Amino acid sequence: MHKRLLLATRNQHKKQELQAMLADLSIEILTLDDIAGLPKVDEDGATFAENASKKARQNAALSGMVCLADDSGLTVDVLDGRPGVYSARFAGPGANDDENNEKLLELMEAVPDDRRTASFVCAIAVANPQGKVSVVEGSCPGRIIRERAGTGGFGYDPLFVPDGYTATFAELEPEEKNRISHRGRALALARTLIEKYLCSE
Repeated sequence: MHKRLLLATRNQHKKQELQAMLADLSIEILTLDDIAGLPKVDEDGATFAENASKKARQNAALSGMVCLADDSGLTVDVLDGRPGVYSARFAGPGANDDENNEKLLELMEAVPDDRRTASFVCAIAVANPQGKVSVVEGSCPGRIIRERAGTGGFGYDPLFVPDGYTATFAELEPEEKNRISHRGRALALARTLIEKYLCSE
């Protein structure tokens, strides 16, 4: 029987990315949609690592399964690290990707090209039902362009060009994006944690 890993997400894009990156491991991957009754975790941490740890610990304890949680977002240098942990709700509670992108473009309208540097950051936490948790972090530096490009990905992907590329995350093939992305880099570090936690079950 396969070991089971709970992904603490209902975001289908994120689920697909994580599943693709973990495809070679002999584990059954579930999401929050597969388990009834798990409450929404209040992501009130000041850092990505705090939010990821809280989600992983709470969902592992309530589900009785090893849980992987991530918290990720965009940090823009000229905006003092914003939107940061508020990336998903930058334009306000319930904001969608278009609204968040529009707010970012408006705030950066007068920023010259050489000062539009930014990074995507991802913290991944793996926790067991007993409360043990470990966290790793990955980042991908790049820059914010002046208008959206590409239809792939989600979030700020149409505005972010990673260093060494001329295409946005939204224009890259999913396999290429996963290879260089903040989430891909964090998950590469988390793989040994996943295997260690599942083997101790």
